[in-house]
Amino acid sequence: MFAKPAQKSLKLVLCWHMHQPEYRDLKTGEYTLPWTYLHVIKDYVDMVAHLEAVPKAKAVINFVPILLEQIEEYARQVSCYLQDRIAITDPLLAALVAPSIPADPESRLKLIKDCMRANRERQINRYPAFRKLADMADWIEGHYDSLNYINSQFIADMLVWYHLVWMGETIKLSDSRVKSLIKKGSGYTLHDRIEVLEVIGEQLSSVILRYKVLARKGQIELSVTPYAHPIMPLLLDLNSTHEAMPHAPLPELNKYQGGEERVAWHLEKGVQVFKRFFGFNPKGCWPSEGSICEHTLKILGDFGFDWAASGGSVLHHSLHLPENRRPPGIHHPFQLGGTDIACFFRDDGLSDLIGFEYSKWHADDAVGDLIQHLENIAANELGDTVLSIILDGENAWEYFPANGYFFLNALYQRLAVHPLIELTTFSECLKDKIEVKPLSRLVAGSWVYGSFSTWIGDADKNRGWDMLGDAKEAFDKAIAGERLTDKQMQEAEFQLAVCEGSDWFWWFGDYNPGEAVSNFEKQFRLNLANLYRLLGEEPPAYLAMSFTQGSGAPAMGGAMRPGVEY
Repeated sequence: MFAKPAQKSLKLVLCWHMHQPEYRDLKTGEYTLPWTYLHVIKDYVDMVAHLEAVPKAKAVINFVPILLEQIEEYARQVSCYLQDRIAITDPLLAALVAPSIPADPESRLKLIKDCMRANRERQINRYPAFRKLADMADWIEGHYDSLNYINSQFIADMLVWYHLVWMGETIKLSDSRVKSLIKKGSGYTLHDRIEVLEVIGEQLSSVILRYKVLARKGQIELSVTPYAHPIMPLLLDLNSTHEAMPHAPLPELNKYQGGEERVAWHLEKGVQVFKRFFGFNPKGCWPSEGSICEHTLKILGDFGFDWAASGGSVLHHSLHLPENRRPPGIHHPFQLGGTDIACFFRDDGLSDLIGFEYSKWHADDAVGDLIQHLENIAANELGDTVLSIILDGENAWEYFPANGYFFLNALYQRLAVHPLIELTTFSECLKDKIEVKPLSRLVAGSWVYGSFSTWIGDADKNRGWDMLGDAKEAFDKAIAGERLTDKQMQEAEFQLAVCEGSDWFWWFGDYNPGEAVSNFEKQFRLNLANLYRLLGEEPPAYLAMSFTQGSGAPAMGGAMRPGVEY
């Protein structure tokens, strides 16, 4: 009697993408939105803590370079405030430690509204003391005259609670100061508020180093995205939109002039920043939003990257082309003919379960269900199998109980010891000589629906491209006319890069929530206006007027989208 041969293990790559755009008004240095530091203390800190707690677990962590620089700047500002009381340029963080609460009703109302920007069910209502404040804040918003009777203690307590609920679960469980402040519940003093800032400062100053240590140990692979998160295929050729959406209307702008040079700039600058923080060149690139086209993959391969990754729908669309032979299983890396880079494709179904469904489940049931799916794939696919789960590393967790603590803890613990599932990284897969399947042709697209519909193809998004094209034309003329000093040229180039980021276009469109659309649309217009001023030109009048409004209520507030359009 022969023993049954052991089933070959499934290689599983968990890739978490950490990304926030540049939120500063680069003219004044003031932050317009607080999301960078809030996601540091909640999501980036929790993710690295989970990995530290399970040394046998592995993952790929992707950082956008412009995010790394913002984390560094926040850490510097908080340190300077705590040491020398030098002002912080983020208004919400500055308000947290201001010696006095503003007296005028408008400023108070703004602070109250800002302190309500959190998940009501999972963050606010979890704590009865903050829930009571939030209920009062709801009433105050509808009774403007009541602001005259709101005392400073109410605002101080709102500010402290807001930052407490944005703390990562691993901080809440381990930091005695945070535990004490949560227990106190109300009546927070200036000393308490400064203590909160001290905790925030510690997380900001140590979080990047913690990831660097895990990378040195070989537990994680660190990868990069082009510097300011542009959609590279669209910079290269706006017509690539039509590969997945043949009938989509395009902007009046026929071509983004100098797009290939701009792609090279974002890649060179991105790797330069990455190397400054981590000390080595990354082997892999998660192109912004997983957006690729044939030209993009060729550029990434020529640039020296070993791997890139994209959405499963991009592979699905590509395998339907007659030039491509569909393999028996799809969980493999592929290499496009004429390129020197392997491309891994996201399992959209399993990634979307984590992003959109498992937050409603008990953590053990959710992890059990995911593992069952993985075991079924391992049993049914032949040959070398690499399954890629790739998703936003920050926005999903606020919808889970305890910021996903129980889910992520169980996920890493159970996968690390599973006999049939091998947690690995993209570079390790290539090092192990995993089979890379051939691909003759590729349909351009992103991880969202396998198309570029989130960034181009409707009236508001197309208007954004036309505005960006106008600014780029002004930039090119200023450079050609040699009107700028070297310093001015560097500042303008950086400002242009910020304008080219994908995030602004993501939010344009009425299907998105009104407040988010307004915030990002204003920031986009501000970025463009600042660019014109750096070029020595008066901004066009249209930049003073709003061009898109939102009234939608998409899943998860619109900050995430599924890989497949259901």
